[in-house]
Amino acid sequence: MATSNATFVTALTAAALATVGFLAYQAAATVPTRTAAGSTSAAIASKVPRDKLDPAALPPGSGAGERVVYSLDDNRVWLVASGDHVIRTFEVTPGTIDPAPGVYEVTSRSNSVTGTDGIPIEHVVRFTSVDGVVIGFSAAVREAGAGATAVPTGGIRESRRDGDAMWGFATIGARVAVIH
Repeated sequence: MATSNATFVTALTAAALATVGFLAYQAAATVPTRTAAGSTSAAIASKVPRDKLDPAALPPGSGAGERVVYSLDDNRVWLVASGDHVIRTFEVTPGTIDPAPGVYEVTSRSNSVTGTDGIPIEHVVRFTSVDGVVIGFSAAVREAGAGATAVPTGGIRESRRDGDAMWGFATIGARVAVIH
């Protein structure tokens, strides 16, 4: 009798775990994707209108508060203080892998490393990854030829001067809004 009770309890436990696992899977499948900052990417996923008279103007609807705004379509960054005051804006050169539109947080920084393309870089500010490729802002220490490697890169390159400004502004936990 003890063997049949143990078998019954084991089968009941397995069925309960399978049910809980299935319900957890269903719940996870219906939750919107969230970024590191915890906000849904749909909040700023649509194309944000631009000021046609001033293409360097901060796009409306790019978020609120202190943040870095990165436009995928314009290859431009804005460093924004509270009150939507733009401290600096500059053009960048994207890597081969783009982050999805959304709001992220700076997760790590490195003063000086070698990029995945083999080029020495400085002031690396990382905020997400896509399929194992880390995405972040960086400045090449010296001029380098394009196409140094076929490795996918997530490095969003800026000038050294702009990299210095990003380094001073985007500390760990700073918000990065990625827009189209």
